[in-house]
Amino acid sequence: MFFYPQLGELGSAAMQLILVVGITAILPSFVNTRRNWHRAVLLGISAVLALRYIWWRGTETLAPPGLTLDALASWSLYALEGLTMIGSLSAFLVLSRIKLRSEDADRYVNLPTEREPLVAILIATYNEDRDVLERTIVGAKFLRHRNKTIIVCDDSRRDWLRDFCEAKGVRYMRRADNEGQKAGNINHALDRLAEEEVQPDFVAILDADFVPHRGFISRTLALFHDPEVGLVQTPQHFFNSDPIQHNFRLDSSYPDEQRFFFDQMQPSRDGWGIAFCCGTSSVCRWSALREIGGFNTESVTEDFMLTLALQNAGWRTVYLAEPLTEGLAPEGLKEYITQRARWCLGLMQIARSSLGPFSKSNLRLRDRWSVIDSILYWTTTFPFRIAAICYPLLYWYFNITVVNAGLADVLSYFGVYYLWSLMTLNMLSRGMVVPILNDVSQLIGAIPIARAAFTGLLRPHGHPFSVTAKGGDRSKVVVQWRIMMPFLILLFLTLGGLLIGIIWDRFAYFDAGDGKWVILFWTIYNLFLLAATCRACVELPRREIHVADKPERISFDSDGVEYWVWMTSFTMDTVRLRGLTLPEQTRGKLTIDQITGPIECYVIAKTRDGARLQLLPTEEQREQLFVRFYAEGDEPGVSHVRPGALLHDIYRRFLPKYSSDE
Repeated sequence: MFFYPQLGELGSAAMQLILVVGITAILPSFVNTRRNWHRAVLLGISAVLALRYIWWRGTETLAPPGLTLDALASWSLYALEGLTMIGSLSAFLVLSRIKLRSEDADRYVNLPTEREPLVAILIATYNEDRDVLERTIVGAKFLRHRNKTIIVCDDSRRDWLRDFCEAKGVRYMRRADNEGQKAGNINHALDRLAEEEVQPDFVAILDADFVPHRGFISRTLALFHDPEVGLVQTPQHFFNSDPIQHNFRLDSSYPDEQRFFFDQMQPSRDGWGIAFCCGTSSVCRWSALREIGGFNTESVTEDFMLTLALQNAGWRTVYLAEPLTEGLAPEGLKEYITQRARWCLGLMQIARSSLGPFSKSNLRLRDRWSVIDSILYWTTTFPFRIAAICYPLLYWYFNITVVNAGLADVLSYFGVYYLWSLMTLNMLSRGMVVPILNDVSQLIGAIPIARAAFTGLLRPHGHPFSVTAKGGDRSKVVVQWRIMMPFLILLFLTLGGLLIGIIWDRFAYFDAGDGKWVILFWTIYNLFLLAATCRACVELPRREIHVADKPERISFDSDGVEYWVWMTSFTMDTVRLRGLTLPEQTRGKLTIDQITGPIECYVIAKTRDGARLQLLPTEEQREQLFVRFYAEGDEPGVSHVRPGALLHDIYRRFLPKYSSDE
C-alpha cells in the first residue's frame, strides 16, 4: 500500500484506512452489485489484500521455530488462521457471481400447457403442535395452483393429527418406524405415491412450520421449462425473530442470521451452478426423484445430499430468490444451536459419504468445490472464533506472544484487509455484516458446532437426528446458564488478564513494537464480544409470534358505536389498537380487510396508547387470517440493516430501565 514518510509509520497506516473508507464510500455511486464483473473486481481486491495479509503474518509476525511455547502458540494460531483464510477466499470467489431468476420465472409462469401439472405437497412433521401445523396446511390449501394433493407425513403416528387432517380435507400418512429420520419419512410417502395409478409430476417439500405463499408452486414450476432442472429451491424467511435478534430487541432493524445465506450466498452459488437444496421450500421433478431412488439417508442433512445425488445423475438444482414461503425460526438458543450443530454434522457426513468431494462419482469439479467450501466453513470458522478469544489469554497469564507485530503494521495489513472486505460485503449485502453482532451469532454456538464438525469427520455414522423444537411456553425470562458459562468464564479471565497487565506492566503499552498494542486492542474487542454473547444468553419473553404488519386503519364497533382506529400489532389471537380507550372485557366487532364479516372480540388489556383485544374468529375467518398473515404480502422480517434504527435499538436495549412496549 501507499506510504507517507512525513507522517511516520502509524500515520501512514491511518491514512491507508482513511483511503479505504473514502474509496468504499463513493463506490456505491458507480458499482452495480448485480453485474458480475463489478463484484469480481471488488472481491478480487479483497482476495489480494487477504493474501498480502497472510503473507505478512507468515513472514514477519511468527515466533522463531523451535520447541518453545511461543512457537507452538504462534504457529498453531497461524495455521488455523490460514485455513480460515482459505475458506474466506473460497467465499469471495463464490460471491463474485450472482444469478437472479425472477425475470426467467416471469417469462414462463403463464405459458399455456396441455394440462396443469399435478403437484404433491409433502408436509414433514415429527413433534409439532397443532397451531404450527394448521397454518402450514391452510397455506398449502390456498395455493393458487389448483391441481395438487396435500399430504401430511407424520413420523410420530399421532391419532389426533390423523383426525385433524381428515377435518381439513388433506391426506395423512404414517409409517411403522422412524428409520432414516426425515429423509426416510419423505421416502415412505414417495413410495406410496409411486404405487398409485396417477403419479405427480412434481413434489414440493415443506417443513411443518413453513407456510407457502399463494404463488409458491406457480413461480417455481416456471423454472422447470428447462428439462435439465431437477429441483428449484427458494429462500427460507421467517415471520418471527431468531434468538439473537430477539434477545437484543433488534427485530425491526437487524436481519436474522440466515438472511445473508439465502439472499446473498445462494444466488451467488446459483451463478456458479452450485446452489443446493435446503430441504423445505423446494420443488423437485418427480421423474428425477424416482431416478435417484428418493432422498439419500447417509447424512442428517438430506437436502444438500439430494442436490449432489441429482447432479450425479445429470439433474441441475437452481435457485429462485423470491420470498415464496415463511417459517418459524428457532425461538430459543438451545434450539438455535442444536439446528446448526445438526447442519454441521450433516456436512461432515457428506464429506465421508459416497458423494463426498473425493469420491468416485460423476460429480463435476465445481460440485466437489461446493462441498469443500461448506466443509471449510464449518471446520474453520467456529474453531477460529474460539481461538481468537483464548489466545490473548496466553500473553496475559503466561507471557506468550502469539502475534509479534507493531500497531502500524497491524493497521496496514490486517486493518486495510478487514475494512475493505467489511465495506465490500456490506455494499453487496445492504449492510448485513455487522461487527460484534455477526461475531456473537457465530461464537454462541461455536463450541458444540466445532465438536460436531470433528466428531462427524472422525465418526460420521451412528448419530441421532436432533429435531429442532418449535413452539412451547416463551412467556418468561430464561437465563441459559449452561450456554453462558464458558463465555462468562472467558469474560472474567480476559478482564483479569487485562487488569494484571495494567497493574504490573502499565507502562509497556506505549512500546508499540513488541506486539502488546495488538494484544491490548484484541483483548478490549474480546471483552465487548464476550459481554454481548453473555447478554444474548438472557432469553426475553416472546409475546408475538408474527412480525407485525404496517399500521392499518380499521373499524371497531361496540354497542352500535363505530370507532376508526389504527391496528398496530396483529397476531392470530390478539390485535393491538391505537386510539381506543375502553375498559377491559368490552365486547365488539372488528372489520378487517380480506376477512369475511366482522370478527367478534373483546378488550383484554389497556396499553399505553390504546388497548389489546382478544379475537374470536369463526373457523372460516381463522383460515382467512392464516392466509392474510402468512400466505400473502411481502417477505417477512428485516431484509437489510438500517444503521440509524440499529443504533437506536441497541441504545434502548441496554438502557437499565428499558421495558416492553406495553
